[in-house]
Amino acid sequence: MKIATFNVNGINSRLPNLLRWLEQTRPDVACLQELKAPQEKFPEAAIRDAGYGVIWHGQKSWNGVAILTRGCDPTESRRVLPGDEEDVQSRYIEATVHGIVVGCLYLPNGNPAPGPKFDYKLRWFERLTQHAAELLAAGEPTVLAGDYNVMPTEMDVYKPERWVNDALFRPETRAAFHALAGQGWTDALRTVHPDERIYTFWDYFRNAYGRDAGLRIDHLLLSPTLAPRLKDAGVDRDVRGWEKASDHAPTWIVLD
Repeated sequence: MKIATFNVNGINSRLPNLLRWLEQTRPDVACLQELKAPQEKFPEAAIRDAGYGVIWHGQKSWNGVAILTRGCDPTESRRVLPGDEEDVQSRYIEATVHGIVVGCLYLPNGNPAPGPKFDYKLRWFERLTQHAAELLAAGEPTVLAGDYNVMPTEMDVYKPERWVNDALFRPETRAAFHALAGQGWTDALRTVHPDERIYTFWDYFRNAYGRDAGLRIDHLLLSPTLAPRLKDAGVDRDVRGWEKASDHAPTWIVLD
């Protein structure tokens, strides 16, 4: 079973690339972030024509998350991260697929930091950690996949000294990620590639992709009941080099 996460950076403007990637790699589950489309503008017909069932939570201009499942429809369990009834940003959606709970998330960027956006990022992280604990307590095999907007270690960022004050790399952000993982979650990509500089995002500026000046900010965390089934993990790096590409590349795992 192959599960992928992909920040598409605008699903309608990059739909041909998404469909091309789905056809080439055929993931069983694809978690998408940053749809940048309101609910009614999501290209449902094109996704279904590609052989995927889908649930999505759109938002005009920004955010937006979706879960695609090949050959079936995902069973939605929630589409809002609990803990703040006033939070209207579409950043979380959750479903059950073939007995696995899949949480698709788009964690806030948080810049500039410090400031209100950074405070929101940390509060959102706290809510995610609380919900993750509840998912672990339920005991179901679970994967939390998405754009976390955090580089957990210096190995996960090109020239880390340049990112010291960025919201994606500040000590508070990294501490929040490690607190989440410390509940018992397995960082799948780092488990398979423990000593490799492997990135999932390259900025559009300064030829970042060509220079491989990237960041690892897209993660798939596996619950203790799911981690033993991990067989492989990787990044479809070449997708970032396609014409009109997202600044992220799809990141994936294979489960037994």
